[in-house]
Amino acid sequence: MEYIKRLIEDELLEKMSAAGAVLIKGPKSCGKTATARQYAKSILEMDRDPQIPVMMATNPSLLLVGNTPRLIDEWQEQPEIWNYVRHEVDDRKAKGQFILTGSANPPDDVKLHSGAGRFNVLQMDTMTWQELGYSSGNLKMSDLLRGDLGNYHEPAIQLDFIIDRMLIGGWPALMGENTKNALSINRGYVDLLCEVDMSRVSGVKRDPLKVRSLLRSISRNTATLVDNKTLEQDVKTTEKNELSRNTIADYLDALSRLMILYEQPAFNPHIRSSASLRKSPKRHLCDTSLAAAALGLDKESLIKDIKYTGFLFESLATHELNVYAKANDATVFHYNDSYGYEVDAIVQKRNGDYAAFEIKLGVGYIDEAAENLKKFAVNIDTAKMELPKSLNIITGTGMSYRRPDGINVISLASLGR
Repeated sequence: MEYIKRLIEDELLEKMSAAGAVLIKGPKSCGKTATARQYAKSILEMDRDPQIPVMMATNPSLLLVGNTPRLIDEWQEQPEIWNYVRHEVDDRKAKGQFILTGSANPPDDVKLHSGAGRFNVLQMDTMTWQELGYSSGNLKMSDLLRGDLGNYHEPAIQLDFIIDRMLIGGWPALMGENTKNALSINRGYVDLLCEVDMSRVSGVKRDPLKVRSLLRSISRNTATLVDNKTLEQDVKTTEKNELSRNTIADYLDALSRLMILYEQPAFNPHIRSSASLRKSPKRHLCDTSLAAAALGLDKESLIKDIKYTGFLFESLATHELNVYAKANDATVFHYNDSYGYEVDAIVQKRNGDYAAFEIKLGVGYIDEAAENLKKFAVNIDTAKMELPKSLNIITGTGMSYRRPDGINVISLASLGR
């Protein structure tokens, strides 16, 4: 399969020039190794070579010998290699010596010394629409965070296309695959996650049925504020299964280690009203295809349940925003207060500049979304913080254009970094 350039590559080069080692982490099969191979001059596959455990026990430093940058793939299989890389970076006093890739964070009981000053860390996600070629990328996140957009107008896309893309997902291996085959492969991914990966990453045997029940609950509640108590009750009533809150917390931690679970944090702005801000994160799986696979959904299911499809689309748009935000040194938050006002996504740069986004699958809710954004902006205490650089509505089936009130309506097929 022909390699497709990824958006993180510019950042990878920057981080390699600034530190002795770079760690690329992300969910299994998102393309970490393929990207790292574009820059590596030698490769060590920690999960494939049967001699590696023996060498780790006898002379681990030999594993680091090779042309640089040296790729150490799936480093968490032998997590002690981290400390040897750290020492080697100190000894060599050179930049860009190692690239480590990993699809899971090691257990807490593995003692790793801080990589501060030696390692840079890069988070990789499944592919965006811009990378896949489904978005023109003409409406750039960098411009939205400056409030600097020229004139634009781009056509809409069809609901059928959006649903297919959410079911197939952003997995590099599924590029060009038909929806039926992708559904089968993604369901297999979920099966392995429940039956193998969750136990492996924890070092404790996990009940696959209970893992599956929790995954289904998270999938049903994607892109919503849902705490562990709500998940517990949802699993009990919908899945007819019992999961204690402690077990749920343990399972969520394991899903986070596998980078399957993404938690979108709450935004904490200065506001004029006396409303209290909700602090809970929104929860998403790392790719919408996994939510659909966990629930056993197909195209017909999503067409029949357009309300749930809207939540799944919000999760997809949040994924896109998250990748484009990171490319601009920004983070994606959400806003929700005790008066019931909410904004689906707030993208904020490290310097404080931010843009607000409502996310709507269809055009019927655009006016409502625009009013919501205006209410949010009016409530900002401008004596303490700046107004958002732009107010935006991401749509699925709508076209891209600027409204007379200055709010940007952006088709997901126009959004880019």
